[in-house]
Amino acid sequence: MVNELLVSGSKISDATSLLGESFDFSSSLANLNVTTILFTLLTAAVCGAVIYLVYRFFNRSVIYNENFNILIILTTVVTSFIIMTISANVVLSLGMVGALSIVRFRAAVKDPLDIGFLFWGIAAGITAGAQLYWVALIGTAIIAVIYILITIFRKEKKSYLLIVRYSATAEMNVNGVLNGVKYRLKNKTQTGENVELTVEVKVRRNDTAYLSRFNAIEGVESVTLLEYSGEYMN
Repeated sequence: MVNELLVSGSKISDATSLLGESFDFSSSLANLNVTTILFTLLTAAVCGAVIYLVYRFFNRSVIYNENFNILIILTTVVTSFIIMTISANVVLSLGMVGALSIVRFRAAVKDPLDIGFLFWGIAAGITAGAQLYWVALIGTAIIAVIYILITIFRKEKKSYLLIVRYSATAEMNVNGVLNGVKYRLKNKTQTGENVELTVEVKVRRNDTAYLSRFNAIEGVESVTLLEYSGEYMN
């Protein structure tokens, strides 16, 4: 059969005739009626909307990216009709795989949780495109509940960058306040008599009462607290 396929000139029509009637475009695509297509895309859109809402209201990343959230819905729907095409015709799926293989994605995903949400959308699109509607809906609902519960019950303890600017004469008093706080030194810059100290601290439930202790020290010019997550600050 391989030799006959090569001699035929590798035309799609010749290939399908050699492979058999089961690979005919018309007979394969006939199984996809308008109702099936619409219901598949609607299921994918519902799953994408659920993922969108979970990411919008329960994601605890420092930076919320609305464009990325919209991308999740588009990825879910686009994946569903790609899977519909692949499942309808094997020969056509080979050409689609070849076309998709030349696509290169260069956008960097900064937060590991974003990768999880993206795979979640792809998985929902695959199951919806394979016409496993209840698997897509129930799977999306279960994952949403698990993520929401983890978000609610995990400890509310965030990392912050504490930046204190003070004169060198207040060094001892500043260190005395820091001794009562768990911190990690990030940077310390001294220019003449002026010192800028940057440390990473943990704050539970937005408790920032100890900042007033720095302001009460004579020689402290300013105290700044920035939310910190890896390379991001807010």
